Amino acid sequence: MTKVRPFGRGFIWAPTGTEANAFDQMAIEKHKVPQTTLIECAGRSVAQVLDRIFPDGEVVGIIGSGNNGSDGIVLLRTLKSWGRSVKAVLVADRSLDDPLLHGWDVHILNDGVVSKVDDGDGNEGDDCGVPINSILDSASVVVDCILGTGIKGAPRPRQTQAIRAINRSRCPVLALDTPSGIDCDTGCIEGEAVTAQVTVALGWPKLGTLLHPGRDKVGRLISVEIGFPPAEENYFGAAVVTPEWAVEKRPERDTDTHKNRVGALLLVAGNYGMAGAVIMAARSALRAGVGLLRIVSTAENRDIIQSSVPEAVFVSGDDLDAVVKSASSSHAVAVGPGLGEGPEVFKLLEIVRDATVGIPTVLDADALNSAASGHAPSVKSWSMGQGVLVTPHIGEMNRLSGLSSDVIVKNRILSARSLAVRSGAVVLLKGLPSVVAPPDGICWIDTVGTSDLATGGMGDVLTGVAGALLSQGLTPDIAGALSLYITGRAAVLADKGRSLTPSDVIDEISSVWDESGVGETDLDLPFVVFDQDVAR
Repeated sequence: MTKVRPFGRGFIWAPTGTEANAFDQMAIEKHKVPQTTLIECAGRSVAQVLDRIFPDGEVVGIIGSGNNGSDGIVLLRTLKSWGRSVKAVLVADRSLDDPLLHGWDVHILNDGVVSKVDDGDGNEGDDCGVPINSILDSASVVVDCILGTGIKGAPRPRQTQAIRAINRSRCPVLALDTPSGIDCDTGCIEGEAVTAQVTVALGWPKLGTLLHPGRDKVGRLISVEIGFPPAEENYFGAAVVTPEWAVEKRPERDTDTHKNRVGALLLVAGNYGMAGAVIMAARSALRAGVGLLRIVSTAENRDIIQSSVPEAVFVSGDDLDAVVKSASSSHAVAVGPGLGEGPEVFKLLEIVRDATVGIPTVLDADALNSAASGHAPSVKSWSMGQGVLVTPHIGEMNRLSGLSSDVIVKNRILSARSLAVRSGAVVLLKGLPSVVAPPDGICWIDTVGTSDLATGGMGDVLTGVAGALLSQGLTPDIAGALSLYITGRAAVLADKGRSLTPSDVIDEISSVWDESGVGETDLDLPFVVFDQDVAR
């Protein structure tokens, strides 16, 4: 598979499993969409995707109860009618003569075949039929249709046996809507879960399949349109950041303009010995289109900053009058990279905070640590009268919110939203995936970031880009989401893998600006609305 960039239509929701199930019911009851129509569209659409990715050999579907199993029956029936060899293994109480078969002779085996599955300790299950392993041995691809989006808690023993058998098989696995065992609200896994090479989501990718640890089980994540009515504004709580959305939201310049009209940014960063953080943030802001950049830093950093970033205006942090004047004439402020902590820093933060009331601000790194210490302006005090974006990593989030790291990781969206509501700021919680949560409204989920970005200095790059976007008139939530896309996409274009450096990302930001369109996918199917590569 070769893709130039992740594919996604302009606006793609990321509903929780609970939200998705409620929407299903609304579509059926309010819009009178027949449930069988949705099942037929789902099964046929996934069949077409499967046939493109795995065009040869026998397909074995592991069929559970409910709509997920019904979608699987339609998928197998469709493939059978196209001439593919198929089998179904029931791991639920379903009829062997399912009406969804439409009379097609699909080979269906009852759930007795789920016996004799190794439990991981060398022991096998009760002997009640043909081992599922022998059936999977003949398959070219296995379709996981065991559990749907409504699962809560660990799978039951019968389902667990089937999940283990799938994971021990040697053939690729396609999961229908979600790999069985993943909580589609949170991404948590409480028992066994299927490890899929491809997951085909129905309607939209489910939030839990975008969040770790669930994301590691999903493989390539594809979403297909199956005939749902359009969702009303803010019907769901989260959406994903796609290439087309990024193009739509990025700021544009008038042909007749000048540096002050396209954004003036004040960057407050860099204690003695930390000039590198300033330089990376500054270079990123310039690449992201800021028109005029002023840098407030310690006087000891003047020479290296002016030689490394000659495009910027240097303002000594000791000259408080100059700091106030620079702040009042800026369109946005970025505070924190390499700033350090201590009485002088705390005083500078108070002055900048008071001088920038009403000016959009991004707070990062030591600005957040200082706020959490109680000795400097709190995030809430920065948020009064202006739009504020904060960009904590897990450790900073722990200090700001008081939540444990385990709680934050397991409840990434809820944790970010909780801090946003309490502080009044938009919270960009960094990680895989990074998420952007405003106090109210849509949360944004990053879809391009990878573990290649786990390197010191990447946060400084993100701050520079976010500050530049704020200075060009974007709101904090959109600036945060778009900065994640720009830096993540620049990392992909750099193509350095784990050797990636912040400078590599900065050098590719201009290439991201040149891109346009909805991304590319090797699936020439009009109903595919989202296509994301395997997480790494």
